[in-house]
Amino acid sequence: MMFPALTLTYWLTLHGMVTVIAVLIYVIASHVLQHRRHPTAAIAWVLFILLIPYVALPSFLAFGSRKQARPRRIAPPAVAPNESAEEPWAIQTALALRQPAPAAYRALALHADGDAALQALWQVIDKARHSIDLCTFIIGRDPLGEAVIERLCAKARAGVRVRLLLDGLGSLMAGRPKLKALTDCGGEFLLFVPPLHSPLKGRTNLRDHRKMLITDAAHETRRLWCGGRNLAREYFEASGDQPAWHDLSFDLQGRFVQQASDLFERDWAFASGRKPVFSVAALAPAEPSRGEDALGAQLIASGPDQIDDTVYSLLVTAAYRAQRRIALVTPYFVPDSSLLMALCLAARRGVTVDLLLPARSNHGMSDVARARALRSFAAAGGRIWLTPHMQHAKLAVVDDALALAGSANFDSRSLFLNYELMVAFHEPADVALFADWFEHERANATSCTPKQPGLLRDVAEGLVLWVGFQL
Repeated sequence: MMFPALTLTYWLTLHGMVTVIAVLIYVIASHVLQHRRHPTAAIAWVLFILLIPYVALPSFLAFGSRKQARPRRIAPPAVAPNESAEEPWAIQTALALRQPAPAAYRALALHADGDAALQALWQVIDKARHSIDLCTFIIGRDPLGEAVIERLCAKARAGVRVRLLLDGLGSLMAGRPKLKALTDCGGEFLLFVPPLHSPLKGRTNLRDHRKMLITDAAHETRRLWCGGRNLAREYFEASGDQPAWHDLSFDLQGRFVQQASDLFERDWAFASGRKPVFSVAALAPAEPSRGEDALGAQLIASGPDQIDDTVYSLLVTAAYRAQRRIALVTPYFVPDSSLLMALCLAARRGVTVDLLLPARSNHGMSDVARARALRSFAAAGGRIWLTPHMQHAKLAVVDDALALAGSANFDSRSLFLNYELMVAFHEPADVALFADWFEHERANATSCTPKQPGLLRDVAEGLVLWVGFQL
């Protein structure tokens, strides 16, 4: 028995049905999961689905999710603006974004270089008596990464509870570290979204870029080591003729550490398969803790587990509220149009806006993608400084009101996709410490005035920016 040849009309009808179904899935998923996308991103997804539905639909299901589902009823911030009018604008903004209230800290130490950062890391680990919780993007498969694991193993053998949370993609980028020794010693290890795990849940594109080491969280001796450094050799030490990367990390003690510990617990629950805590009550700020520092510090968590794009919103607000000075450090500068406009307007109204970048980063596409933003920034009066070495720090200093330091780069992936962690410092004396660190780094940089590109370069920049959200 022979079947009649399938006609062109049949195939066109089938293709049309597949396309309609794919668009419906996109619309329904976006509504049910309450996705919030920039209009250009939404248009791009729809066009992609209309043109190549067989590729676009699986890509959307695997990579299209930006925010995780959260309660439909969202309580207002715990502190209303008129009730906190005496608080500085940075604190009010963080509270409005449902971040914890300022908490006291003490013994803040900024690490001058990689060697100082490493010694501080060893000290924090060695002094742990009860628990060690480590969250990082990368542990290098190199002597330094191995030394970290060895110290964690020694603590686990001594009876300290050791938990390591490592990003799934980050674990592959530098080579999967040998962690069997840690689990054999009684330590616990989880991957945050293993690669290609649960693609239909939209988790494939999620990256935990947070970096924090918390010790003795439930005790008065609790300490936090935090910043932008991954635990690999290049972040601390020179290797052959390759100098160590410049980065920013710090450690501190006090009640503030509990905020980082609470965030680690939520990330650990998510990675272990338990239902993540998205309740507003869990994120609601308690009464501010005073006494150790006048204004304290606030943990600013950003990512799919947050209701708002917290770091991004705080940066935009800071650009509009700045009166005298904004100092920014980032390895990758690919801002969206709103953040770029806010920085440009700050420069145009007379605020000194300095941007410190590596002359050449470790991501060539990011260097191409940043060019258009840098030209607009310079044209508005912003000052660009390029370092001869790889600059991996992430820092924003605004007047004497705010120093924002941690893991978030100033690009769309960090600000809108990744799980990130920044710490907002409000005490003027400590804000000045970060400003001094910035000036020390700027001393070795050269001023840059971007040049207009040729035709081919301009086309290349446009093509790279087309996928800039993933950089």
